Amino acid sequence: MSTAAASPSAATRPIVSIAIIGGLFFIMGWFTWLNGPLISFVQVAFDLDVVNAFLVTFVSYLSYFVWALPASAILDRTGMKKGMAIALWVMAAGALAFGQFCTQRWYPGALGGLFVIFAGLAILQTASNPYISVLGPIESGAQRIAIMGICNKVAGILAPVALGTLVLHGMGDIAERVAAAGAADKERILSEFAAGIHGPYLMMAGVLALLGVAILFSPLPDVRAERGAAAGAAPQKSLFQFPHVWLGALAIFLYVGAEVMAGDAIGTYGAGFGIPLDQTKFFTSFTLGGMLAGYIVGFLTIPRFISQQRYLAISAVLGVAFTLGAYCTTGYVSVGFVAALGFANAMMWPAIFPLAIHGLGRLIERGSALLIMGIAGGAIVPQAFALLKQHMHFQLVFLLLMVPCYLYILYFALRGHRAGLREG
Repeated sequence: MSTAAASPSAATRPIVSIAIIGGLFFIMGWFTWLNGPLISFVQVAFDLDVVNAFLVTFVSYLSYFVWALPASAILDRTGMKKGMAIALWVMAAGALAFGQFCTQRWYPGALGGLFVIFAGLAILQTASNPYISVLGPIESGAQRIAIMGICNKVAGILAPVALGTLVLHGMGDIAERVAAAGAADKERILSEFAAGIHGPYLMMAGVLALLGVAILFSPLPDVRAERGAAAGAAPQKSLFQFPHVWLGALAIFLYVGAEVMAGDAIGTYGAGFGIPLDQTKFFTSFTLGGMLAGYIVGFLTIPRFISQQRYLAISAVLGVAFTLGAYCTTGYVSVGFVAALGFANAMMWPAIFPLAIHGLGRLIERGSALLIMGIAGGAIVPQAFALLKQHMHFQLVFLLLMVPCYLYILYFALRGHRAGLREG
C-alpha cells in the first residue's frame, strides 16, 4: 500500500504548503548548525576540554533519540499542524534556558537548554519530513526534500556566520587573555564572554514563540489526518513487517553521524592542524556551502536524469573518496576535503527518508519516529571522535569512523532499501 500520493486538500495548495514547511526547515537548519560554533563557544566560555565541549552535539542529538517516539504520540493526538506549533514553543523555552544558563556559566543547565531545543526539533522533524514526503509521488520525494534541504542549508550557512560575528568575535584573543590572566580576571573575562550569547538567544526565543502562533493559524492542511482516512484497507500491525525501515534507520544513524562530523566537528578537525580559532569558527559554513550545492544538483537531476537510490549510491562513493582525500592531505587542503563531504552528504537524507518510509501505510508516523531516532548518530559518532583522538591521530580516527558509515549507506542504496518489499 502506498501513501505517497498527496491528499486532495493538500494538493490544492502545494506551493503554500511547501513554502511554510520550507520556512520550518530553515528554522531547523538554523538551530542544528549553530552547534558547530557552539562547540568552540562552550570550550572557551566554560573552560572545557574537547571531550566535554562535544557534549553539545551529544546532548543535542541524543534528544532526538529520547523524544522521537513521544513526538509521534504527540502528533497522533494533535495532528501535524498543531504539533509543529507545539514544537516551536518547546524550542522557544529551550532557547530561553540556554541563554540564561550560559550567562550564569552553569554548563549542565546550558546543556539542558539544548536538550529542550532539540526536543522541539524532534517533534518538528517527525512531523515535517513525512509531511513533505507525502505531498507527491514517492519517486520525486527526494526532489521535494531537496527543496527543504536548500532552505535548511541556507540557514546553516548563515547561522554560524551570524553567531561567529555577533558573539564569537575575537574569540582567539579571549582565549589568549584567559590563559595569561589570574583567577579573578579569568572569571570576569569568561563571564563577560558567556553573557554575550544571552541577547541573541532571547531574540530567537521570541521569534520562535511568534512563529508557533503563526503556524497555528496558517492555511497549512493537516495531511496526517486526511492520509490516515484515505489509507483504507488492510492496515499493517507492526514495523517488524518492514525490514527496510529498520535498515533505513541505521542508514540515518550513520549518515547523521557523518554529517555532524563534516559540519560540526570540522572546526576541531582544523584546529588539529594549528589553524586559529578565529578561522575555524567559520568552517561549518564551508561544509554547509557544499551541502547547498549538493542539494541544488540533486534537485535538478532527481528523478529527471537519475533515480534517488542511484544518486544515494554515488553520494556514498563520493563520501569514501573525499574522506580518503582528507586523510592523505594536511592543513587547509585536508579541511577542504572535509568541507567537500557536505556535497557528498547533501542528498543522503532526502534519498534515505522516502526510501525507508515507502509502503508503510498507516504506520508512517511510527516509521518516521524510528528514522528520527536514528539522528542519535549525531551524538555517538562525534563523541567517539572526541574520545579516540586523545589516543590516536585525529585524521586516522576521522577515517576509521567515516568510511564504514559511507559503505553501509552504499549497501542501503543498492540493496537495503528493497528488503522485504515486494517487487512491482
